[in-house]
This record gives sequence, C-alpha cells and structure tokens, in this order.
Amino acid sequence: MKINWSYIKGVLLIALIGFLYGFSNHKNNTIKVKEVVVEFERGNNLFMNYEMVNKLLIQNGETVRNQEKSVIDLHKLESNVLSHPMVENAAIFLTVDGSLKAKVKQRTPIARVVSGNESYYIDRQAKRMPLSVNHSERVLVVFGNAKEEKFNEIHLLVTTILKDDFLKKQIIGVELAPNNEYILETRVGEQKIIVGNIDHLNEKFKNLKSFYNKTMLDSTINNYSSINLKYHKQVVCTKEVEYGA
Repeated sequence: MKINWSYIKGVLLIALIGFLYGFSNHKNNTIKVKEVVVEFERGNNLFMNYEMVNKLLIQNGETVRNQEKSVIDLHKLESNVLSHPMVENAAIFLTVDGSLKAKVKQRTPIARVVSGNESYYIDRQAKRMPLSVNHSERVLVVFGNAKEEKFNEIHLLVTTILKDDFLKKQIIGVELAPNNEYILETRVGEQKIIVGNIDHLNEKFKNLKSFYNKTMLDSTINNYSSINLKYHKQVVCTKEVEYGA
C-alpha cells in the first residue's frame, strides 16, 4: 500500500496552523491592558479633558488598565463615553501591543441660548448641549424663551449667518421675541434688524446686504433705528428720532 505523504503533510500542516492560532489567541487574550490612550479628534479637547474620559473607561468598578484583554467589554465602554453630553462620537478599541485607545469627537456648539436664569448651547446637529466648566465657546448668543421645537429654526438662522462673511462679522446676537419673531443685534450701528420668521431667509439677507451697501456708501446707516425684513422683497426702515432739534 502506497502512503500518501502529501496528504499526511497537508493534515499535519493544518493541525499545526490550528495549534499555533489557538496558542496565539490564548496568549493574546491573557495580555493585560498596559495603558489607556485618549485621543481627541483634531487635538480639540476644549470641553472635555483626558481625566474626564478616563473616568468613563471603567469596568466592574475599576479602571480597565491591568485587566486582561479577554474580559474587556468594548461595546459597554464605548456606550459609557457616548453617554457623556459633550461627546458627539467615539470609538474604543484594543491594539496588538495591549493598549486601549479611545478616539473621541466632541460636540460643536453654534449658538448659546440665554433664557432667564437658564443657559445652554445648541450644537451643529440642532441639539441642546450643556455648558462646560472647562471652556466657554465664543458663539452667537440667542436671548429669549427658545423651546426645543425652535432649535431647528435657530440652527438654520445661525448657520445661514455663519456661512456669510459679511453677516458673520456684523451680527453679534439674536433675540427671539415673545411673538416668535427673530431680531438681530449688529456690531456696527445700533439698528435692530427685524427678520420676522425664517421664511425666505436667503432673500431677506440678500436685501439686507444691498441696503447696507447703499447706506454705508452714502453714510446714512446711522440715520435708522430699525431695519425690517419681514415684508416680501422690501426693506422697511425706521428713522432715528432726534429730540430737541
């Protein structure tokens, strides 16, 4: 009977590979987490610091450092980090050399709402975001009773302003009036810009910039106390009243 050495070699090779894989996998699982590395996206760690993230990387009441890789629940750790109100996204993973890495993307505020004694941010996803004890972001301030159903409107108004170089420099604040109309505060001059609702917003701002171009050219901008954009394709202004003239 002829022995099929090629077949035997193949079986032995498969068995050897299986043994080495199992041994390597067992050895890898017994490796302990040697360090925890926290990375903030683009190095931006303004609202949170490394210590705050480390406190979220806790398993069974203990830090994950020096725990075996096999017992680390990456999904739970990631959920812990994502539950923090300053976090927009996070990824937690283990490296081959035994490090646990946490990559964290913080939320980005675009406006700060001041309503009575309450103050908070609205982020770029039109969601409420708490203030931070670590950092105060310089953003447009919105005064008034901005309920959650108004967040999308405020987001649209603020992002439209921020996308325009002229408006971004000129508009320094937003007021949400009791009648739910928006009024803008300006950097140059003391005029109130009455936007009304956010319908036809791009057209309203186009008319506003045309008005500014004309009145700044002839130096008459300071003759007006208010600029009303509420009316379709019109800019209605109120002149400054001079007393004792």
